[in-house]
Amino acid sequence: MTPHPTAAAPALQHKIFGSDLQFVEITLAPGAEVVGEPGAMMYMDEEVTQETRLGDGSDQGFFARLVGAIKRSFSGESMFSVVYRNTDPRRASRVAFATSTIGKILAVDLASYGGSLICQKGAFLAGERGIKLTLAWQKKLRVGFFGGEGFVMQRLEGRGWVFIAASGTLTEMELPPGAGLKVDSGSLVALQPTVTFDIKYAGKVKTALFGGEGLFFASLRGPGKAWLQSLPMKRFSQNVWRSAMYGQQKSVFKWYLIGAILFLIVTVFLGGDPAQAP
Repeated sequence: MTPHPTAAAPALQHKIFGSDLQFVEITLAPGAEVVGEPGAMMYMDEEVTQETRLGDGSDQGFFARLVGAIKRSFSGESMFSVVYRNTDPRRASRVAFATSTIGKILAVDLASYGGSLICQKGAFLAGERGIKLTLAWQKKLRVGFFGGEGFVMQRLEGRGWVFIAASGTLTEMELPPGAGLKVDSGSLVALQPTVTFDIKYAGKVKTALFGGEGLFFASLRGPGKAWLQSLPMKRFSQNVWRSAMYGQQKSVFKWYLIGAILFLIVTVFLGGDPAQAP
C-alpha cells in the first residue's frame, strides 16, 4: 500500500500492513509526534523516544489532564497515553502500532469528517498529537442499557489522522439523508455525529428469543457514514468460552470413562474369586 500523507500535517505518513492481523507503520518527520495507547507499540526506530503522560498527551494543567484521564477510562481506554517523538533533526523515523484483536485498522482523517467521529469503547489505537478523546454520552436511556456499548462511547476530535481498531472484516456504509439501517449493536465500530443512533426492539417474541440476535438491535439513520465490523469481540469471546467449556466437559468425560474401564479390569483380573477364599 502507498503511504497516505496527512492533509493538515505533512510530517506524518502511514502505511497499513497485513490482511486480518494488521498493524500500522507511521513515519514521523524530524520533531513530529504521535500518540498511542499503552501496549500498542510494535516497533520503532532508535531515534524515536517515548513518554508516558496522564490523559491524551496534550499540554494542559495537571487537573485538566486528570479529568481527561478519568474520561478516557470510562471510554474503554487507559488513563495514560504514550507520546512518541522523532528526535532525529535530519531524517524521518518510524513507529508501528498493532491491534490486540483479529481484525482491521481503520485510518481516518478527522478533517475530512468535520473534525469529529464517534467510536465504540476501546477503539482508539493511535493518532496525531492534539487529537482529543472525550466521552460521547448516549442521551436515550434505552441506548445506554441495551446498546451493547454502555452509556458512553468515544468521541474523537481534532484535525489529524486517527487509527481505530476493529474486529473481523471492516465495511463502510454510506447512509443518505433519512435512510435507515438495522445492525447488531456490537458490530458498530464508528459513525459520524450526523448519523442518529438508537436501539429498537427485535419485534416478535419468538424472533427475539430464538433468532440468535438478541432482544434489541441498533438502528442507524442518515445522513452520514458508519463503519461496521463482522466479528464483535463479545461474540468472539462467547464462542471461545463455549468451546473451552465444551472441550473441558469432553475431557472430563473421557477420563471418567478411562477410569471406569481400568477399575473394571482391576476388579475382574486382579480381584480374585471370593468363593476360593479360605
